Amino acid sequence: MFSCFNRMWMRKCVFSNFLCEAAASHSTQEQTIKSLAEPQITCEERRNTPVVFDGCLQSENRMAYRGTVKPFVNFNAKHDAEILHKAMKGLGTNEDTIIMLLSARSNDQRQQIKAAYKKAYGKDLVSGLKSELNGVLENLIVALMTPPTLYDASQLHKALKGAGTDDNVLIEILASRTGEEIEDIIKVYKKEFNAKLEKDICSDTEGHYQKLLVILLQGSREEGVDEEKIEKDAKDLFAAGEGKFGTDEETFVTILGNRSVEHLREVFDAYKKLSGSDIEDSIEGETTGNLEKLLVAIVKCARSVPGFLAEGLYKSMRRAGTDDNTLMRIMVSRSEVDMLDIRACFKKTYGVSLYSTIQEDTAGDYQKALLYLCGGND
Repeated sequence: MFSCFNRMWMRKCVFSNFLCEAAASHSTQEQTIKSLAEPQITCEERRNTPVVFDGCLQSENRMAYRGTVKPFVNFNAKHDAEILHKAMKGLGTNEDTIIMLLSARSNDQRQQIKAAYKKAYGKDLVSGLKSELNGVLENLIVALMTPPTLYDASQLHKALKGAGTDDNVLIEILASRTGEEIEDIIKVYKKEFNAKLEKDICSDTEGHYQKLLVILLQGSREEGVDEEKIEKDAKDLFAAGEGKFGTDEETFVTILGNRSVEHLREVFDAYKKLSGSDIEDSIEGETTGNLEKLLVAIVKCARSVPGFLAEGLYKSMRRAGTDDNTLMRIMVSRSEVDMLDIRACFKKTYGVSLYSTIQEDTAGDYQKALLYLCGGND
């Protein structure tokens, strides 16, 4: 059971209605950040957060709300704007207040705070935050202040328009988002950047990799499970790869790009019975480069989106140097979606908690913010 506020919050928070009512019953003994209880999800509502299950559930089996960040119960946009203004006013910046407040508000509430701040002070809140913060903490806070769909669209635009193409971003977002989410991303991309996402992707990619990305952009997977196609699809995939000399990439692209995730899981089971190996092994043996990465990502997302993203987080912190862009992108974009499931998959797969891994790999205020989004230790 999560406590309402840990002792560090009690000690540092100076605004009375920023505290939870239950905090009064806790000791105010000072502790170092490493010995603190895990940061909370929000305030009163966070006490009711379900216990994280021990396993990676498939997408459609998850509970309706599996995020670690929930709407703050006693929300007051005007007062929050005032708190942030005081935190940035004068000499020095109270990073703790900024981090604790924004990590305890939903994205929709942050947008309301942004509007209230501009109305009260005639300034843009995000611009103010950027002027007071720096480095990875600045990037993380700005990401938290960005509406989710715009954040995805911005990440894709940056991946396409930066120095070279960041294919890992294209693969992560387009493989893991729903058809409806992709449709919204395309609309926001056009509005924000006055460009067509599909055209920009086609300008930067080629071959079967490009074709599969374009198919995913359509967001129109078939629905349900077609029992008559399960065995046929499994046999076609086997014949297109392990069962022939060379590889028929077109078959992999067509089946993995268009069938429903429910249907694909049935096909993967049938494929293993037929070939004796997992479909991922076949893809890795028969394809290369970005097409291989995208096909494998689709398979992993069909099995479990949280599992796929847990792997992304692990790799962002367990390789030489921290991939802060991936770490931030997943932590921010999934904090209100399925972070509890990602945590469970992380612990089950790697034997350590996401929380402790973040502690080991990051530091300072940036670490604090990530731990608050993580929502607790497992």
